Amino acid sequence: MLEGLDRAMELITILNRCYAQRGFVYSQSRFSSDGKNIEVSIRPRKGSQAFCSECKRPAPGYDRLPERRFDFIPIWGFLVIFLYCRRRVQCQACGVKAEELPWSDGKHHSTKAYMLFLARWARKLSWKEVAESFHTSWDRVHDAVRYVVDYGLQHRTLDSVRAIGVDEIQYAKGHKYLTLVYQIDPEFVWACPLE
Repeated sequence: MLEGLDRAMELITILNRCYAQRGFVYSQSRFSSDGKNIEVSIRPRKGSQAFCSECKRPAPGYDRLPERRFDFIPIWGFLVIFLYCRRRVQCQACGVKAEELPWSDGKHHSTKAYMLFLARWARKLSWKEVAESFHTSWDRVHDAVRYVVDYGLQHRTLDSVRAIGVDEIQYAKGHKYLTLVYQIDPEFVWACPLE
């Protein structure tokens, strides 16, 4: 049991080094009652301000919501779960809103880091294999991939694109084609063999 306690204490040190959250403190870690998960309690740092999730501006506290669980990247074969009672704020511009959390986005039950972790693995393995490997559901993997794709679409810039090319390539026997859209470099010169 002492070894398990040491591991849980080491986890807080690792989280503080690798995934520190400004304005928040990892206060305690413990094994769940069934021993399958590590639960990490988070609390706001003393004197830290909460930010409105709508307009991202600081706002005074209003009250607290019930404790929520956020899945984090598994460590040592244990699923790590963040536990946090989210503050609600009284924003002058937006009214009463839940605070902005740096590790979570909206109503997701997974942390941003965990969604990115699952989405990266989903590029290498099937979604079913990722779900089985990390003891989660296919739906969680799907949500993670969707989150990463949506983020990429919202933050893409097309300013440097001056010209595009469109082509169709065959990828299997029969009539199976992919449409390929690509950026053409301004100095690009088309070359084709002469007959």
